[in-house]
Amino acid sequence: MKMAIKRGIFVALGLILQILLSLFVYLFLAEHIAVVNLFYGTLGILLVLGLIRNSKNYSYTLPWIIILLYFPLIGTLMYLIIGDNKKNSKVLKNIVQSEKEAKKYLVQDSEIRKELENNSKIRYLSDFSGYPITKNNHVSYYPLGEQAFEAMLEELKKAEKFIFFEYFIVNHGTMWYSILEILEEKAKQGVDVRVMYDDLGCLPTLKKSYPEELEKKGIKCVVFNKLHPISGVIMNNRDHRKILVIDGKVAFSGGINIADEYINRNSPYGHWKDNGIKVAGDAVWSYTVLFLSLWNAFKQEDDDFTKFKNDFKIKNFENGYVAPYGESPLDTEITGEDIYLNIINQANHYVYIFTPYLIIDTDMINALNLAAKRGVDVRIVIPGIPDKKLVYLLSESYVETLVQSGVKVYRYTPGFIHAKVFVSDDHIATVGTINLDYRSLYLHFECGTYLEDVDCIEDIKKDCLDTIEKSHEITKEEAMPNLLKAVWQAILRLVAPLM
Repeated sequence: MKMAIKRGIFVALGLILQILLSLFVYLFLAEHIAVVNLFYGTLGILLVLGLIRNSKNYSYTLPWIIILLYFPLIGTLMYLIIGDNKKNSKVLKNIVQSEKEAKKYLVQDSEIRKELENNSKIRYLSDFSGYPITKNNHVSYYPLGEQAFEAMLEELKKAEKFIFFEYFIVNHGTMWYSILEILEEKAKQGVDVRVMYDDLGCLPTLKKSYPEELEKKGIKCVVFNKLHPISGVIMNNRDHRKILVIDGKVAFSGGINIADEYINRNSPYGHWKDNGIKVAGDAVWSYTVLFLSLWNAFKQEDDDFTKFKNDFKIKNFENGYVAPYGESPLDTEITGEDIYLNIINQANHYVYIFTPYLIIDTDMINALNLAAKRGVDVRIVIPGIPDKKLVYLLSESYVETLVQSGVKVYRYTPGFIHAKVFVSDDHIATVGTINLDYRSLYLHFECGTYLEDVDCIEDIKKDCLDTIEKSHEITKEEAMPNLLKAVWQAILRLVAPLM
């Protein structure tokens, strides 16, 4: 922890130095203040015009527009340092190129494409986001992290060729040590073991030299988007994915990270309600490509991804469509939010939602409210015990308008809910890593699994109903804040997209 604090301070100092240097230049040119103000004012306006022209969502870009127009100097400096990082980061440029090359491996089966001619809901994924829809799969849903963990250990022990492991958080403890023991043993047996974790996500948990420790055990390691005091501070895009692929036969995803609270071995926020999903079948290939696209942006060692593709001999594991998908802040599609909005907008009977953070834009608010007003049973479960009190206060600010429109919002009374789930009409579901907040929807690398007419949807619905039974429905009176709280929440809403 001390090392993490030191690294955090070091990076923060880098950011402060960049801002101070820019201010020094500004003050140094004080005798030409009119010219300097004109320069920054003009640059700020140009940046605003660029934001308006290229905006994916105005709820996200509006705070930047306000800051740039009212505080042109500070706003421009902030935007150039932490806002417009895609053009300045070599790492992100490498990822863009790697993701572009990986798309050639994600090919839609022509027969399934014919079946989907009249199914615009799911066809969006293959036609625009580029993630193929598959049929030959078996899907298992685990309503708790500890159940998913046991299944992960069981499958890891069967690995013969490769293990691809990508998580936002890895922390020392029972969960990680149990996995690491298997990874180390498999590496000794000649299995290609690769571990990738996010540097910011693991800043408080793993020391800077940890990759070298893994390499000594025969485990390849990539630290995603390393933090540096100068170049790294402009990198606002983190790897929030949770992916485990074993031999191209089985893949795991869902909400859980690799730390003991996710399997309730410790309880900092009461009972930790999370989930996992296991896929066996043709859909595993999409998870494999998702992993390799990021891995090869850092370590370019795979000229041909197909060597990791498994040819499943058994066909028609079960009926229904499965489509794993990725969310990237570097492309033109907002895949995660679009999938969520499609589910809400096309629901006829019900939509049940799990989310740890409810920080939503106007599109999402309007979709949820309209669904409730047309008679859809819309239920959202948020934490009863928050992990971040300020974020929870912000989440509460959206509850009033939802409840007033007929959306039912529940607090998970036993503790913290970390799962990210949508399920609708006994027909459609998605399980993944994408929170209902700005960072997940617009800034992070994320992943999810879209399911249609798959057997486990019944299990997902049951989990939602069981969880709702343990939760408290927020009344209209409870949802209405006092004046001081409402003002504070409004301020938080303004800056939320920048956090």
